[in-house]
Amino acid sequence: MSGRVMVVGLGPGPAKWLTPEAAELLAQATDIVGYGPYVDRVPPGPARRHASDNRVEIDRARHALALAAGGAQVAVVSGGDPGVFAMAAAIFEAVEAGEPAWRDLDIVVAPGVTAVLAAAARVGAPLGHDFCVISLSDNLKPWPVIEKRLAAAADGDFVLAFYNPASKARPGQIARAFDFLRARAGDRIVVLAKAVGRPDEEIIHTSLSAVRPADVDMRTLVLVGSSQTRLVERPGREPIVYSPRRWEG
Repeated sequence: MSGRVMVVGLGPGPAKWLTPEAAELLAQATDIVGYGPYVDRVPPGPARRHASDNRVEIDRARHALALAAGGAQVAVVSGGDPGVFAMAAAIFEAVEAGEPAWRDLDIVVAPGVTAVLAAAARVGAPLGHDFCVISLSDNLKPWPVIEKRLAAAADGDFVLAFYNPASKARPGQIARAFDFLRARAGDRIVVLAKAVGRPDEEIIHTSLSAVRPADVDMRTLVLVGSSQTRLVERPGREPIVYSPRRWEG
């Protein structure tokens, strides 16, 4: 087949975090497919744009694969990295369950800067030791599974990063997660990184004992430190949060 699917990560926000490979693939696209706000972030060009609503990832993936099967060069765009809670998995799920011809398509996944890496870089090096990344959305998995994973991560004393921590439809998930961790792991350093890289960026340094769930929204990447994670105060500057490379038990 002459068509191709290019799954592209746009990064967390600013154009400077779009990788050269991603920019090159976007320039080759005849069609751009994605969630509306992400499609809007693609620089202007001649490619046809196919924007869709949230929560229709599989429909979006099938549309992209059908376009490519017809010969189009299709860029499927995601924020951050397309392989982290984003469109790459949806594309391959659609390939597995879809038209046999789709398996012959050329499919390329271009990595992007995911939100947890952008947030970590802003505050220091909280991911300097072992860490877990968990989505708090229970749209595609039940809450008991999320609690099971929180328990395992807390018992393993991992640094935790939460994607999809809160939304209008799920305002209480993050409070439940904080309560669960307090009971399981005691107090921990917490960082709320909002809209990292954008003009309205805000970084809040707090702790499990003091964090306010109302300060968390869908633009927020939540970091919860391990027992080893440290906060270093710097007079006149933002503190540094880091997890030492060496375990000190």
